[in-house]
Parts: sequence; C-alpha cells; structure tokens
Amino acid sequence: MSLGPGSVDYLAPRAADALRRADVIVGYKTYVQLVEEFAQGKEVRASGMRKEMDRCREALDLALEGRRVALVSGGDAGIYGMAGLVFDLCRARDIAVRKGGFHANASPDALPVEVIPGIAAFNAAASLLGAPLMHDFASVSLSDHLTPWEIIEKRLDAAAVADFVIALYNPRSATRPDVLDRARAVLLRHRAGDTPVGVVHKAMRDGQRHWVTTLDEMASEEVDMQTVLLVGNSHTYVWNGWMVTPRGYLDKYGV
Repeated sequence: MSLGPGSVDYLAPRAADALRRADVIVGYKTYVQLVEEFAQGKEVRASGMRKEMDRCREALDLALEGRRVALVSGGDAGIYGMAGLVFDLCRARDIAVRKGGFHANASPDALPVEVIPGIAAFNAAASLLGAPLMHDFASVSLSDHLTPWEIIEKRLDAAAVADFVIALYNPRSATRPDVLDRARAVLLRHRAGDTPVGVVHKAMRDGQRHWVTTLDEMASEEVDMQTVLLVGNSHTYVWNGWMVTPRGYLDKYGV
C-alpha cells in the first residue's frame, strides 16, 4: 500500500483504513515511522535500505498464515515501489493471488491482494514547483543498483530527444556521487543550458526544501536520495518563481 509523500495529510483514506485494519505493518523503517500513529498496538516489522526482498518475502509469509498485512511503500507503491516485487515473488513462488485485500472475503485457494495508490513523489514535487508536468513527461531513476547505467543513459537520451519533461529519481547517494553529473551531460546533448530544473527535497515532510535552477547551474552536491528533480522541456518557463510547462492552450485559443 502507498503512503504518498510522507505527511498523513496526503495519505489516501483507503490507505489509512488499511493501516487501521492491519494486524502487521511491514516496511522500510523510515516509512514506517511516518505512520507511527497507525501502528499503536500492532506488530511492526521494519528494516533498512536494500532489504526490499526480505520485506516482501516476510509480508507474503505472514499473509499466507492468515494475517492482515500492510506492506507500506513511499509515494505510490506501483511506481518504483513494492507492488511489482510482490507480484514477481508470487509468480516465482507460484502463489495464486486475486484482487481483494482486507475488504474481500478470505479464499482458501488465492491470496487476496490490493494495491492502494498514493501520491507519487513527482506529483508532490510538481505541486510545490507550480505546474511543470502539464504536458508529456517521463520518469527515470538514476540508481544503477538494479538497472545498468548503459540502459539508464539510453532512456535519458531518448526522453531528452523526445522533448519530454523528465522526472529524475534517486539522483545521488554516497556510493553514487557522480550519477547526476553524468545524467546532466546526457541531457545537455539535447537541452539548452538554461532549461529550468526544479529541485525538491523531502516533499511534504519535515525538512522540505525546493527551488528552481537550470541545467547549467544545478549543483549535484545539494541533492540526495530524498530529492526529486524535474527537468523542463523546450517550452517550460519560470514565472514569479513558479515552474510551468504550457500545454498549448494560449497558442491555440489566445488570451
């Protein structure tokens, strides 16, 4: 299930209901801490970074025992989240699943699963910046932990050529300090140096910061794994501090 950007103000009612109904909450410890108010009196299984496989296996085993399990994921569980891994493991282990979740009747021959959507990180980031995603956009994770850099570079290049607004996830970490600079070099093959770039750190959470810079001026050392960047297309503009990508209404209909 999806927690959204982090603040309970942006948690979907369906997700809040699932947390209340759960017997066990399983998730990355930072995300579990964001919903502590729902964890009172419940069993909590929290773990650290890069333990996604362990969390999903544990959640599935608990669910197969008949427990009501809320496997939490930041943002939207279906966007760089845990939902896909759950289905991967069910397929690999030949576990039959059906649409359902806590609101369905139990079935002896299929595990009820519900993917509860949430506000994705690029949605939250865009709302703070203005309207940068008003036209077609692409999302690319710069983490090469699971995807080789050669593939990431190919996807970046294609999105830049196609003039998509581009959301960049996982832009920099202690073990990957140079990936954002490498990504910028790819984008500058096709984008002007003054292309607006919105930088959002910890959207809708304590410590939130956001600003607008350019491809030429953005400083990679100012971002980390809790930062999302939105790179404008050739029509994106900055007005009164807001970052906007026009869809073309004024060109077609006038003022």
